[in-house]
Amino acid sequence: MNARGIGILKTLKHSWRTFPRRFATKVTKVGSDEIGSGTGIGRITGGLRDKDGHNKVNTPSKQIVTHLPPLTEPLPNMPEAVYAEPMAESAATKVTTLSNGLRIASEPRYGQFCTVGLVINSGPRYEVAYPGGVSHFLEKLAFNSTVNFPNRDAILKELEKNGGICDCQTSRDTLIYAASIDSRAIDSVTRLLADVTLRPTISEQEVNLAARAVNFELETLGMRPEQEPILMDMIHAAAYRDNTLGLPKLCPPETLESIDRAVLMNYLKHHHSPSRMVFAGVGVDHDELVEHVRKYFVEEEAIWETEPESNVGPNEVDTSIAQYTGGIVKEQCEIPIYAAAGLPELAHVVLGFEGCAHQDPDFVPLCVLNIMMGGGGSFSSGGPGKGMYSRLYTKVLNRYHWMYSATAYNHAYTDSGLFCIHGSAPPQHLNDMVEVIIRELLSMAAEPGREELMRSKIQLQSMLLMNLESRPVVFEDVGRQVLVSGHRKRPEHFIKEIEKVSAADIQRVATRLLSSPPSLAARGDISGLPEMSHVTSALGGAGRTGLGRRLSLFK
Repeated sequence: MNARGIGILKTLKHSWRTFPRRFATKVTKVGSDEIGSGTGIGRITGGLRDKDGHNKVNTPSKQIVTHLPPLTEPLPNMPEAVYAEPMAESAATKVTTLSNGLRIASEPRYGQFCTVGLVINSGPRYEVAYPGGVSHFLEKLAFNSTVNFPNRDAILKELEKNGGICDCQTSRDTLIYAASIDSRAIDSVTRLLADVTLRPTISEQEVNLAARAVNFELETLGMRPEQEPILMDMIHAAAYRDNTLGLPKLCPPETLESIDRAVLMNYLKHHHSPSRMVFAGVGVDHDELVEHVRKYFVEEEAIWETEPESNVGPNEVDTSIAQYTGGIVKEQCEIPIYAAAGLPELAHVVLGFEGCAHQDPDFVPLCVLNIMMGGGGSFSSGGPGKGMYSRLYTKVLNRYHWMYSATAYNHAYTDSGLFCIHGSAPPQHLNDMVEVIIRELLSMAAEPGREELMRSKIQLQSMLLMNLESRPVVFEDVGRQVLVSGHRKRPEHFIKEIEKVSAADIQRVATRLLSSPPSLAARGDISGLPEMSHVTSALGGAGRTGLGRRLSLFK
C-alpha cells in the first residue's frame, strides 16, 4: 500500500473516534424500566409506564383508528350472507347394474380430473386350484398388449394424451385396475380399461418378462431389512392353513415355471366375469359413464369368448368360506444388516388371532382397538414415538430399548379377519419380545381409560376423513363397498358408529379375539423362539408359560 493510502486509513480511524455517535451503539440515558435500556431501542418502543406511573404493557389502545365497527359486530347496510350448502345428490353414490351383471358406481366430485377403474372379486384366496402366484403375475402383466393396443407403450401414449396415469394392485380378495385422467377423456379411458381387463393378448414374451419381474421382486424382498410383506404372507398361512386367505399373495419361487398363458387365460375367464366386477368412477357424470361402459363391456366380447376352449385348469370359481385354523409358520434365515441405517441383526415375530369381517357388527370397535394399540418403529426424529400415545409406543417401545418395532395390524375380509402384532428385536431378546407381545395382547381385555378411548376414537375419525379427501381413495372405497354389499355407506355413518363405541365394546371385542387359537409367524435367527405350546399356555393361563413359571413381565 502506498503512502497516500496509509494516510487515508489514519484519517478514517481518527474520524471514527471523534464522530458523534447517533446510532444504536450510543448508550441511551433512560430509566431502568424502559424496554431496551442501554441499547437505543427504548427510543422506538417508549417506556413501560405512562406519566401517571401505570403499566402500559398489554393494555388495549382506545384510540380510534378506523370508522368501521369492530369485527364482533356486523357491517351496517350489508345484505345477509347466504352460504353454499352441499346438495343431496352431489354426495350420493349412484349404482346401475347392466344386463350382463356388471355394476357401475359413481360419485360426482369437483375438479377437472377423475379416477375410474374396475374392482374385481379376484385374488390369491381363489387360487386353490391354480399354481400359487397367478394374481402376482396378473399384477405385473396389467396394461400390456391387448386386442386394440399392440403394446404397453401404446397404452401409456393414449393415457398421456389426456394427462392420465394407471395402476394395478392386488390384495387377497380383490384385484383393482384404475386410471386417473382428464374427465373429458372418459370414453378413451373406458375403452382402454375394457381392453386391459377383458381383451389382453398375454404373449409368451410378456409372460416370461413377468416371471423375471416377479423373481426380481422376490429377491429384492429377501435382501431388504423390512420384512412386512413376507411376514404378512406367513401369518396368513399360519392362521388359514392351506385354504383361501392362507394362500400366498407373493408367488412362491417353485411355481414360477408352472404359470403360463394357458393358466392365466383360464383364470381370467372364470374370475373376470362381469358379475364379479364393479366399474367405479369419481368425478364423472353417471349417465355418461353408464353409456360408455355398456358400449365396451357389453357390446364387445372378451378375448376368451373368441378363443378355442382350453382344458387347462378348473372350470369353476372356488367359493369356499375362509376357515381360521391358527398355527405356526417359521423360517430360520439370515436377514440382511444395514449398518448405515443403524439397525443391528433383527428377528421378527408376528402373533395374531382371528378378527372379524368388515360387515361384522364388531368391525368398528375392532378398528378403534387397533388404533388404541397403534405402534410403529423406534427410529424416528425426536425419539421413539415423538409423543405418540398408543399403547405399543408408551408401554413397549418407550420402555424396552431393545425393541426396534411393534405395530398392530387389523386385516378384514368378507368372511373373516386377522388381528396381529408384529415386533422386531435382536435375536438374543427374542423370548423377551414374545413375552412383551403376549402381555400387551392380554392387557387388551382390561377396561381402557376414558381419555385413551376418546383419543383413539377421534384419531380414527380424523384418519377416515383425511384419507377420503383423496379422489383415488374415494374411488377404491366406492368400488369395494359396492362389490361387497351393492351400496356405499357414507362417511357420516362410520363417524357415528365410531362415536358409539364404548369401553365395554373394546373389552368384548378383545375377549373375542383372545378366545380364538393363536397364530404365530417368525423369521430370522429364531433359535430362541419359545415353543408354540408355551405361547398357547401363556395366553390361556393369563401369563403362565407351559413350564409353570410366571413370566417376569406379567406383573
